Amino acid sequence: MIQMGRSVYSLVLIDEIVEAVDKLAYEKNTSRSNLINQILAKYFCFNTPEMRMREIFENVEQSMCNIDCFQIQFQPSSTMISIRSALRYRYKPTIRYMLELYRLCEPAMGELRVTMRTQNSTLIDILTSFFEFWSTLENKYIGSLFPDGNVFCSVEPGKYLRQFILPQNENEQTNDIIASAISNYIYFIDSCLKLYFSKLDNLNEAAYFIENKYCDYLKNNVII
Repeated sequence: MIQMGRSVYSLVLIDEIVEAVDKLAYEKNTSRSNLINQILAKYFCFNTPEMRMREIFENVEQSMCNIDCFQIQFQPSSTMISIRSALRYRYKPTIRYMLELYRLCEPAMGELRVTMRTQNSTLIDILTSFFEFWSTLENKYIGSLFPDGNVFCSVEPGKYLRQFILPQNENEQTNDIIASAISNYIYFIDSCLKLYFSKLDNLNEAAYFIENKYCDYLKNNVII
């Protein structure tokens, strides 16, 4: 995937054209420069980082909308979307997956932040326990694929952040494959989290089942 830089250029344009661009940019909630960049890229059949992010988000949305347990929420920013999933637990808390894509991919191409809106200390402790287990599990199996030998992630009370890297195989660095890999990851971590909560009376058993599921997941999915 080619990295693209930006430079400042001086152009002489007709005032009425600039006014039309500004009006459309306002409607699309973007900047004048970004809109002109998109127009020129489309004309020259050039794929910009913004176009790449939009296509990935559209593919993720399409994949996740086909799964009943997820609800997509677009954000004011064009670089992120929010995905919600209900947890079968006391008071039915909602898990929020905030997906953000970076304009540049060096080396991370985006990140996933997992949180839950709750003030329940017991629930936060359980969630943090799962995130710590999940972080250890990922580092055990795929840590070596990351530049520093560790998965790009962090755990805070009730919060988890995981950065995504480009697939090692360049043939798998297409927008549709990346979108599929992201969707599959969100679906998988969500299912494992729910499995963990369903077996709070026997967390050793939960860990055993999740690790086996994770090994199967690695065999059948693109790692990001």
